[in-house]
This record gives sequence, C-alpha cells and structure tokens, in this order.
Amino acid sequence: MTTVLSGNQIDHYVLENLIATNTTASTYRGTDLRTGRQVAVKIPHLEIEGDPLLYERFQREQEIGRQLNHPSLVKFVTDETRNGVYLVTEWVEGQPLRRILSEQGKLPPERALRIATGICDALDYIHSQGVVHRDLKPENIMVGADDHVTLMDFGVASVAGARRLTFGKLAQIIGTADYISPEQVNGKRGDARSDIYAAGVILYEMLVGTAPFPGDNLFAIMNSRLINHPIPPREIDPGISVELQEILYRALERDPKNRYARAHEFSWDLQHQDRVGAADRPELQNWRQGRAPWTRAPLMYGALAAISMLAFTLLFYVARHG
Repeated sequence: MTTVLSGNQIDHYVLENLIATNTTASTYRGTDLRTGRQVAVKIPHLEIEGDPLLYERFQREQEIGRQLNHPSLVKFVTDETRNGVYLVTEWVEGQPLRRILSEQGKLPPERALRIATGICDALDYIHSQGVVHRDLKPENIMVGADDHVTLMDFGVASVAGARRLTFGKLAQIIGTADYISPEQVNGKRGDARSDIYAAGVILYEMLVGTAPFPGDNLFAIMNSRLINHPIPPREIDPGISVELQEILYRALERDPKNRYARAHEFSWDLQHQDRVGAADRPELQNWRQGRAPWTRAPLMYGALAAISMLAFTLLFYVARHG
C-alpha cells in the first residue's frame, strides 16, 4: 500500500483526505497551492512501480487523460515540473451514481434518461478518439448539478493501436461483473460496443432498481448473460414504455454486431422514442427459460473456461509477487 498520509505535500499539492483506494492506487482530495483549487491526486501503491505491466497501465491512464477534452470527462492537470509518479485531475463536485442508486433504489424515467444521454455523449466522444473505457459502472460516473455527468477513471481503458495490456489481477474484474459485456466474458478485448453494453446495463439498473443479470456470485452473474435473457423491464415496472424497453434490448444484445454500433445512435433513440419501432422479440416471452438446455451447456463450459483462465492469471500473479 502507499505510504502517503493525509496532510502530506507532494510537489505543490497538499493532500487533505483519502477518498478512494483499490488494488493499484489511492486517491486523495487535495489543494493546488499555486491556484488554491481543489484537485484529486491518484497515487499508485509502491509495489506498482515495480510491476512493469501495472505501471504501464497507470502511465497509459495519464496519456489517455491528457488527450481527451470534453465537458463530460474529468480533466487531467498537466504539470511538466512534477517529480513523482501520480495523476492529478480536477475536483468534480457531485455524487457517484452508485451512491444515488444505493439511496434511491431506482430513478424516475426522466432523470434516468438525462443521465443515460449524458453517458452516451461522453462515450461517443471518447470512441471518436479511439478510446474504449472498458470499466463503465456507476462508481465511475459522477452526477452533478442538473444531472450533469462526468466520466471518471480510465485505469483500464484501451487505445486503438496500443499494445494490449491484460488484467493483472482478477480483482479488477470482480468489481465490474454486472457491467462486463458477453464478449469480454468470453475473453475478447471488447470495443466501443462493450461500453455501450455497460451503458445499457446502467440504464436498466436506473429504471428498475436492479441489474439485468443478478446472481449469488461472480461466476453466476458473468455466466447468466451468456445463457439467459434479462427480465423484461416492463415486467418489473409497467410504466416503462414499450419503446424504451426496445432501446434497452438493443443496447443489451448478446452479440455485439446486433447492438448499437455507436453511442450517438443509442442517445438519439433515447431522445426520439416516438420514432423507435418495437420488435416482436422472442425473449419477451421465453425469458424465464433462457436458452434451451442443449445450447446452454457449451456456452456454460466456455464461460467457465474463460473464468478459469482469469483465475489462473491471478494465481500466476500471486506466485510471481508473493
């Protein structure tokens, strides 16, 4: 773990309090002594600097953050005089979407649509820059005044043409099991459509109060999206329109080629529901049964194989660093 304590100073940043920590870094609220502005300072744990893979991932987050500039993305502070290895971003006022959902359970449709549209707009921009977030979830979405959305945390994002960095720890996937796309469960890298899938899961959760594929554990949650269909939102809340339900199904298509190809298409449908035709989907009737038993087994075995590979990666990491 990092040895930095609240109240310490790094260059011209004073750290005030710890606000988040995970397997790779700790984030502090701080003050930039040059401007007096509040900032967030993300400091990698000491062991990260000795791990080339995780250190490169940390460096890539900084590079991605510097190249992006959009009102719905957290802004990185560029400082050429910085002596240490750490990231600095603007301080974003608001609440994490996760906290809002935890407190309210579900949101009124109008608010859910505002937030979802903001998410889509941010995704459309980063995708146009060749960036895929890959870890979109309510914890990484800040909701501010008038439901303005700010996308945070590009720690596992990918850039078109960059070398592939695989997950160093299974823990980095555990926290995102509800939002990971079927193709990522199957071991594929994922692309912009994977982010769109995650945005669809988040919208579903905002509207009905639960994720579309609940489960008792990580494996059940990840496997369910490969063999089952989500509970139709209107079964949970009949107040959800037929058109909005159809939009959700388009975002949550199991096969990425059937999904929205671009985030702005998702956003456009959300804002023009009267022009969305609802398909007569078989999954609206057979969602209780999921896939037929004869097709379920190979998919389940494939999912278990992929998950076993992730577990093997974790064991290898522990053996190498233990």
